[in-house]
Amino acid sequence: MNIKAPPGVFDILPIDPKTPWKESHLWIYVEKVIRETAAQYGFQEIRTPILEKTELFQRGVGETSDIVSKEMYMFNDRGGRSLCLRPEGTAPVIRSYIENNLSHQVPIHKFFYIGPMFRYERAQAGRYRQHHQFGAEVIGTQAPEQDAEVIDLLYTTYRKLGLQNLKVMINSLGDKECRLHFRHALKEYFSQHKKHLSEESRQRLDKNPLRILDSKSPQDQEFIEKAPSILDFLSHEVKTHFERVQEYLTFLEIPFAINPHLVRGLDYYNRTVFEVAAEELGAQNSIGGGGRYDSLIKELGGPDQPALGFGTGIERIIQTLLKQEAPVPSAYRPTFFLIPLGEKAKRACFKVLHFLRENSIDAQMDFTGRKLGKVMGYANQIGAKFVAVVGDQELETETVELKNMETGEAISAPLYHLSRILRIESAGEDLIRMWADFNTPFKEPLEAKFFHDKIKSSIDHTKKLTKELQDAMEKMESFL
Repeated sequence: MNIKAPPGVFDILPIDPKTPWKESHLWIYVEKVIRETAAQYGFQEIRTPILEKTELFQRGVGETSDIVSKEMYMFNDRGGRSLCLRPEGTAPVIRSYIENNLSHQVPIHKFFYIGPMFRYERAQAGRYRQHHQFGAEVIGTQAPEQDAEVIDLLYTTYRKLGLQNLKVMINSLGDKECRLHFRHALKEYFSQHKKHLSEESRQRLDKNPLRILDSKSPQDQEFIEKAPSILDFLSHEVKTHFERVQEYLTFLEIPFAINPHLVRGLDYYNRTVFEVAAEELGAQNSIGGGGRYDSLIKELGGPDQPALGFGTGIERIIQTLLKQEAPVPSAYRPTFFLIPLGEKAKRACFKVLHFLRENSIDAQMDFTGRKLGKVMGYANQIGAKFVAVVGDQELETETVELKNMETGEAISAPLYHLSRILRIESAGEDLIRMWADFNTPFKEPLEAKFFHDKIKSSIDHTKKLTKELQDAMEKMESFL
């Protein structure tokens, strides 16, 4: 019997024609953009264990949340400790912040993380029991400008990746006193319609009526639409804070809409909450969101420090990129593929292969000894850009025929100077790609200057390599 992966999890493969969003080159691209963008905003990476104590999420996320009550992978280890696979990333970051006394280092911390999370969810499109998340957390400031910057980081990351048609929704959940009055009004309102609510919402009515606003049940939607608005219960201080957040988002030209029923799925949120959705994903269209959790650190035994953050699913990002047909990198293609004919050629090619890699050229070599036609077919299948066949004649002359697999053109090249040839060829390809970018409209002079300087640098580099090659050829000609 074949052993397969458990339901709700999947492999990320180099090539997956059936489900292209699972191809590893897309994940590498998305994670690269995430890391670069997070660094530009001053965020540093933090890595926490996949295993955590169950109590962390019971206290941090909330007993009434779906995550704790329905979705956590929990078990007792051999020592009798209750552990779980982390279902979200914020609580572990806060646990690490407290445990490692990071509050004594600097007043404000800006973290980001990328990693797998685990939730036992009902199998459906876009939902997986292991999903991957990019998250960011800021600890140490309650400034509304910080709220705007965090939303800007999420929005800018999406835009840099090429996502379009994004809908940003924001709300304020107020402070503890605001929510106390709002909770009372909600309970009174929903109690009047209790018999018409879903079973899940009836259970939430006594425990935490705010959770009803997060219900996805169709029978609840009519009553949610007419429910009291949290915005009517905000104190002057909280209302001013929320207005400042809106001002900065407007200043940053981030399009947003206020959704008074947006509460997010976790119990620790207060004040600003936000969510970003993409229309192409249908009913389950949220791709990321977050908010403030100013009391969480203290509740978990740490100092009284305000904080906020977000999480976004990498699966959702990649699926949206493909649905919107955004430009993404193609799968990996080796620059160079060597085909030796015979043992003597194999030894020589192995040395050349090592030299090419030392000179930062990705190269592969055939070790199978199969017939030339089959090996050429394989080189074409993996998308090799250049191929060279090395036999006794090539070893004797120390010259190979370097074939461009895209154009079919071939040039004679010195076997032991291939790195220079390939670097010049690659520089030419870079110039073509830059020219394509150069022909796109520029929004401002700085952008045009960036491309101008980059192209000039590439041209200078190509001239230098060309001179090196000419010098090498002149030296070779003296031996001819």
